[in-house]
Amino acid sequence: ILPGRGWAEKGLMEVVTPHWGMGELQLLIPLMRSVVEQGKWILWISPPYLLYAPALVQAGINTEQVLVVKLDTSCKDALWSMEKALQTENCGLVLAWQNWLPTKVLRRLQLAADTGDTLGVLFKHHDSEHSPSPIRLKIEDSYSENAGFNESEVTVIKARGNFRSLSANINLYQQA
Repeated sequence: ILPGRGWAEKGLMEVVTPHWGMGELQLLIPLMRSVVEQGKWILWISPPYLLYAPALVQAGINTEQVLVVKLDTSCKDALWSMEKALQTENCGLVLAWQNWLPTKVLRRLQLAADTGDTLGVLFKHHDSEHSPSPIRLKIEDSYSENAGFNESEVTVIKARGNFRSLSANINLYQQA
């Protein structure tokens, strides 16, 4: 359902989910593996939960190539870190948990990502119709009798170019 049938290599993407920790990172495991295989860094900015290194290692992600900006870091410092990481070619992926960022800041981060050929992923609780991000995904629980709470509905709600909204039910809780 993704434009080009895969993750973008650079730019800014938003993942909208009502609750963090409902399996949204499972979508990015193959992307994270690819980034570390290229010898690049992954920067986590203000993750809502402590990273569980054994799970990352089990998923094939070298934790020596993961940097974390802690949750208690000021918004100003977190955004500075994000912008600088997006501008460098040594960083292949920036994951950031920021609920609300002004349009001006989002545009600046998009420019930084384009400059550094880096992909930035913003995790948010609410969708903003006027966001300049070229790709927005929405993840929602989709309870069914057969799947229980294991499946989530993933919808591409915005993408650049000739695009129509697409959805898929995905098991986000399976082993990577």
